[in-house]
Amino acid sequence: MRSFDLLIIGAGSGNSVIGPEHDGWDIAIAEHGLFGGTCLNVGCIPSKMFVYAAEAAALAADSERLGVRTSFDGADWPAVRDRIFGRIDPIAEGGLTYRQGLPNVTVYTDTARFVGPRTVAVAGETITAERIVVAAGARPAIPDVDGLATCGYHTSDTIMRLDRLPERLLVLGGGYIAAELGSVMGAFGSQVTFVLRGDTFLRREDDEIRSRFTAAYSRRFDARLNTRVLSARREGPEVVLEVQDPEGSRTELRADELLVATGRIPNGDRLAVAAAGIDTDSAGYVVTDDRLGTSAEGVWALGDITNPVQLKHVANHEARVVSHNLCHPDDPIRVDHRFIPHAVFGHPQVASVGLTERECQQQQIPYRSHVQPFSSAAYGWAMEDTESAAKVIAHSGTRRLLGAHIIGPQASTLIQQLIQGMHFDLTVDQMARHQYYIHPALPEVVEQALLEL
Repeated sequence: MRSFDLLIIGAGSGNSVIGPEHDGWDIAIAEHGLFGGTCLNVGCIPSKMFVYAAEAAALAADSERLGVRTSFDGADWPAVRDRIFGRIDPIAEGGLTYRQGLPNVTVYTDTARFVGPRTVAVAGETITAERIVVAAGARPAIPDVDGLATCGYHTSDTIMRLDRLPERLLVLGGGYIAAELGSVMGAFGSQVTFVLRGDTFLRREDDEIRSRFTAAYSRRFDARLNTRVLSARREGPEVVLEVQDPEGSRTELRADELLVATGRIPNGDRLAVAAAGIDTDSAGYVVTDDRLGTSAEGVWALGDITNPVQLKHVANHEARVVSHNLCHPDDPIRVDHRFIPHAVFGHPQVASVGLTERECQQQQIPYRSHVQPFSSAAYGWAMEDTESAAKVIAHSGTRRLLGAHIIGPQASTLIQQLIQGMHFDLTVDQMARHQYYIHPALPEVVEQALLEL
């Protein structure tokens, strides 16, 4: 039985744990899929490359109102797809080749499963390691719908590599993956129908934001809210969903392709982590302490397998913490998950950090909130934007920002200054008045929102 100094399970953010300080270690990496993990291959990077192209299509289709004569004449889907994956696939292949070429790293291109404490079966071998990092990510969650397993559905893992753009697309789900990928295909010309079990898209967002987002998507697409999916089947080239509306009426929805985007679940079960004495919570996430140690001695965990927010920037932060703690067990550092931001690259874009107003009420925190429309700022007025807004929430006593939520163009960029202000413990008054805001740039919307508090 071969023994290593370090075994890393998962080559997404887990791959970045290895640094020059580990040059003298005998290291193993086990990865059953592509190097780079979800983000590089089936998540953040390719989806946002599609989003960027879709935004160009949407702008071309909607410029007449500004007096500019452009038009959208359709998308060359294979060209869009091949441009994206023609850049991404070599990176994944290069990452594997690089690690395989290191003298102190052994790569197992297979699924690893625990068979005992710090003992793993992989690629027909049983190996052990003094230290193990579990970073095996998550996978699409598939709902229990009659006939779904055999109807030929897609997930975010496969939909972006379609051979052709579907004329009609059904999207099951209303979260960020559904919103982003459905919007992309809609911008390129697909007739998109969203099927949601709830009453809004992005149900975890602040009520103001999810209400505005749902209104925007309901104008652009056929959005079936509060709808139950009863069954799925394939009829020749068509996928058919039988659904029930809030009044109890049943109908059939037909399309060329079906995207199932109803969430993601951690991969701990696939690794049989219980066999190693690694505890998981009720949702299957590996439980870690603030140093990212697990319940099993010598085992750390990071990324989507531990954290339901499932964000790449969180996994990267956690990888840095684990990397340090592996080498400095007597001087460990802790994760900082106080102000985790996220963004939804839909059309419109959404970005958020901190508490929602709903959460403030649930926690009985005294607060003040304000919603500032983009149109109040000069650049928003120039854009003739009447739908976008920035919402800020502050503690009424300490004047610290509790949460910020933005919907509209550049939301993911505009929120960064608010994240920084929260991190450095500034009051909303300091954020608003103790720096210059470039006029007439869009950040003035944020300035105005803070001043209103």
